[in-house]
Amino acid sequence: MYKHLLVAVDGSLLSESAFKRALVFAKEMGATITLIRAIPEDHLLVYQAEMLGTTQAHHTDQARKNAQTYLDNLEMEARHALVPCNAVVTVNDHPHEAIVEAAQNQGCDLIVMGSHGRHGMTGFLLGSETQRVLARTRLPVLVYR
Repeated sequence: MYKHLLVAVDGSLLSESAFKRALVFAKEMGATITLIRAIPEDHLLVYQAEMLGTTQAHHTDQARKNAQTYLDNLEMEARHALVPCNAVVTVNDHPHEAIVEAAQNQGCDLIVMGSHGRHGMTGFLLGSETQRVLARTRLPVLVYR
C-alpha cells in the first residue's frame, strides 16, 4: 500500500516513539523511510556587525551537524531493522513547510508524525506543526500520540 514514508523527527521522545512505530509499519509494508529534521534559521543579535556573518554561519553549521548526527543514529536503527532509510536535514523557520516540501521532493506517499496532543486554549494558541502539515498537504498523514 505505502512504499515511501516521510518520518518527521524533532528529537523529542514523542517523535522518536513515532519513528519506532513507523519503522515497524515500514517493515510490514516493505516500504522505505525518509527521515526529516527541520532546524530553524539562526537569528542572532550581536553588538558588532562584523560578528554577524561568522557567528550565524557557525551556529547554523553546528546545528546542522547535530541534526545530522541525530539522524545518523536513527538511520542505523532502521538499517538494523532491515528497512531502507535515508535522511534529510533542512533549515527552515517553519518546519511544516519543510516537511510538506520534502514529502513532495522525495516522492513520499505517507507522512508520519507524532502529536503532542494539546487541547483547548493551549492547542488553539500554540497550534502544532502536525496540524499545520495536515492543513497543507494532500498526502495522507499518520499521526501517533
